[in-house]
Amino acid sequence: MTTELLLGIDVGTTFCKATVVSLEGRELAHGRARTPWRAVPSGAELDPRALIEVALEAARAAVTRVPGGRVIGIGVTSMAETGALIDEHGEPVAPAIAWHDARGEDEARQLATELGEERFMRRTGLPVSRLCTLSKYRWLLALHAGAKRGRRWLNVSEWVVYGLGGEQFAELSLASRTGFLDLLSRSWWDEALAWAGAPPDLLPPPVPAGTPMGRAKPGLVERADGAVLSVGGHDHPCASVGAGAIHPDDLFDSNGTAEALVRAVQPPVAAEQMLRAIAGGVTIGWHVVPGYFALQGGFLSGKALQRFLDLLGCDESGRAALDATALAAPAGAAGLAV
Repeated sequence: MTTELLLGIDVGTTFCKATVVSLEGRELAHGRARTPWRAVPSGAELDPRALIEVALEAARAAVTRVPGGRVIGIGVTSMAETGALIDEHGEPVAPAIAWHDARGEDEARQLATELGEERFMRRTGLPVSRLCTLSKYRWLLALHAGAKRGRRWLNVSEWVVYGLGGEQFAELSLASRTGFLDLLSRSWWDEALAWAGAPPDLLPPPVPAGTPMGRAKPGLVERADGAVLSVGGHDHPCASVGAGAIHPDDLFDSNGTAEALVRAVQPPVAAEQMLRAIAGGVTIGWHVVPGYFALQGGFLSGKALQRFLDLLGCDESGRAALDATALAAPAGAAGLAV
């Protein structure tokens, strides 16, 4: 009898990671590939096709390390705000702009003036900023020639699932980071779409995390033909689920390139509390756990830590050695000598 396996893919800011697990949740193998950004004066961007390629690279590396079995399900999680703007044929018409890129600053100021800052926060659970997809999308329409041919926006993991053979849907935790979602109704905010100059069907129907979205095309990943595809959602709330930190009294610290403190709460959140939270640097959006909101406070701690590794000349092989040394250090060792 063929062993059935699950494949998880996390398309992160610095690396794309993949893991193969048993149906019981035991981790069997891992793969990793660097996310291939190209530096630009405002920050970073890449060809959206490269996100699919790097996801496949990490997935293949993980699957080939498992000697047998068949992958029956593939779940994809990712960074938020970044995405692919595609035409009616599913082809990218603009670069994928990094969520931390400085583009969209002027558009965010216009948004605050024209739609109203407090009104935007009440509707979306987000501050008005250049980080949200809405600001980046309006920048693209104004300043990138190909963007006007765009007919659909897919967030990173939605785009990867589509590239693997899936259907086009918007997962709610990622949709909550766009600035286009009316949080309480879980539907797209028509006024935000109109303000951005977007077509009314720019974003696909929103669905909860874990919704089946089709099956994997043959030949992409070994022993994964026909696997059920799904978007797991925004990477930080997904990490909190993996750690079991999903109860109302749990506070989870998810530290990747960006660091986020994540807490699950049951809706609704009173408007006054929402505004106070956002003013304090905490966003409110849908969790990957059905029926829950995710409160998230973000920092760039991981990016700073990566800068230290770069200054130390710590490449991929050096990082593995450093990790192993850190794990082997006894309690109270007062630091490492490497």
